[in-house]
Amino acid sequence: MTTVNMLEAKTSLSRLVEAVESGAEEEIIIARNGKPAAKLVPLDVGAKKKRRLGLARDKYPPLDFEAFQAMDAEIEALFLGETEKK
Repeated sequence: MTTVNMLEAKTSLSRLVEAVESGAEEEIIIARNGKPAAKLVPLDVGAKKKRRLGLARDKYPPLDFEAFQAMDAEIEALFLGETEKK
């Protein structure tokens, strides 16, 4: 965490924004008369949002490899337009 005074922030705002944007700095505190007044942080646009894995857990019955392979004939029939299994 870097702290800069107001005058430095005014004269080098582009450099400070670039440092936060690039990830070189997580946040920059801007101080007025030595007291923290503002915080410069990157925008959270949602692209870095963590995704929860396993949302479909327990919604479908378990399927082992043999059962998965057994569905090949049924899928092939559907692609070929056959409605009845042979």
